[in-house]
Amino acid sequence: MAISVFDLFTVGIGPSSSHTVGPMRAAHAFAAKLVREEHLANTATLRVDVYGSLAATGRGHGTFTAIMLGLEGYEPEAILPEEVDARLEDIAATGKLQLCKAVGEGAGKELDYKVEDMIQHPLTILPRHTNGMKMAAVDADGNVLAEDTYYSVGGGFIVREGAEEKLAANLEEAVSAQPYPFTTAAKLLEHCAETGLSIAGVMAANEEVYRSKEEIREGLLHIWQVMEDCKNSALEREGVLPGGLKVRRRAPEWHKRLAKEDKDRDPVFWQEWVNLVALAVNEENASGGRVVTAPTNGAAGIIPAVMFYATHYAPGAKYWNQEEREDVIVRFMLTAAAIGVLYKEQASISGAEVGCQGEVGSASSMAAGALAEILGGTVDQVENAAEIAMEHNLGLTCDPIGGLVQIPCIERNAIAASKAINAAKMALMGDGQHHVTLDEVIITMRETGKDMSDKYKETAMGGLAVNVIEC
Repeated sequence: MAISVFDLFTVGIGPSSSHTVGPMRAAHAFAAKLVREEHLANTATLRVDVYGSLAATGRGHGTFTAIMLGLEGYEPEAILPEEVDARLEDIAATGKLQLCKAVGEGAGKELDYKVEDMIQHPLTILPRHTNGMKMAAVDADGNVLAEDTYYSVGGGFIVREGAEEKLAANLEEAVSAQPYPFTTAAKLLEHCAETGLSIAGVMAANEEVYRSKEEIREGLLHIWQVMEDCKNSALEREGVLPGGLKVRRRAPEWHKRLAKEDKDRDPVFWQEWVNLVALAVNEENASGGRVVTAPTNGAAGIIPAVMFYATHYAPGAKYWNQEEREDVIVRFMLTAAAIGVLYKEQASISGAEVGCQGEVGSASSMAAGALAEILGGTVDQVENAAEIAMEHNLGLTCDPIGGLVQIPCIERNAIAASKAINAAKMALMGDGQHHVTLDEVIITMRETGKDMSDKYKETAMGGLAVNVIEC
């Protein structure tokens, strides 16, 4: 269970949380192990095997280069895009990896190892998850010094094989400390009814077990600022996106046009601004920029776009002072995270596991519920908004052209953001009563993902990925 809002909203680099952020974290964990267990000095070479979806779309998603950076000891939360470019250029030019260089002072060993040395198994799925990777350190005599298997399970989360029981015990202990533990929407609503708290209030009370109110607020505002910086960076970057598809960046041009046509922030232009924010964030993600998993990189533009709507077009928004605006941002993110916990607990947010319904669908659902909260909805209306948004993302496939998080991913974020806003408005027109519960639609999403052909689960083997000619 993702027990914290900061588990769902994490800072990393693009273009994918499951295929870039997760593999980098796994490789960093392995590098740290080599230092911790004093294997670094005797390591002569590495063996890295990449399986399933990670291998099938790894080149377009930056998986292999992310693993290289992780092996050097870099973490996605801390590394900057310019550092990424510098290290990858050096590795490509020299063919040498600085193993564990960034793990700690005095660490680091130069090895002859490059991306081409990784072994790819696109048609082999490991038992735990399609996003599997094995790493081993080998000495000069061919003896294995250390080896681990990792799974990138969505949203940047990783699981090390053999650590599941310890992880489960740690989670159980952490959850037992929460005043209002929940894994289903039904239990979450029950807590709200018993305490009179909003969904954001329940999430905040649980979060306060681990952090002070001030730390929670500061942390969430930092996350929001990274989202803002991500958007603003994209507005300054013209040209085409990397990867070979030659997808033109639209955000800078759109921004210039909107700035001329909507000088006074007329509400009639709300959808154009929402589209712009979603596209900008995802263009920055597609170029390997610094981005927030919300709850994944592939769906990173939806929550910032809907939060932009909440802070600019909610009733009275133009009269808010800075503190009031920040209060809205904090409440929005806490509500979204509570809904995200439900998806993480009951289903999946991994496109490689359940298709894009798990990424864009869950983000749209989270954003819809959060917006309904900000617009004054009851807890039943918030749950209804989240349910509506997911209900109309069921069956959404993940079939990126060229394995790149560009087409249809970038536009899909804009469409899903508007869908979230519409879902919130529909829920607020009702009284919160509805036929399909949020729990039921989450379970349906999970079952739909199980039934979905692997061709449509981030493998670039079906749909648009094979029916559109790359040029």
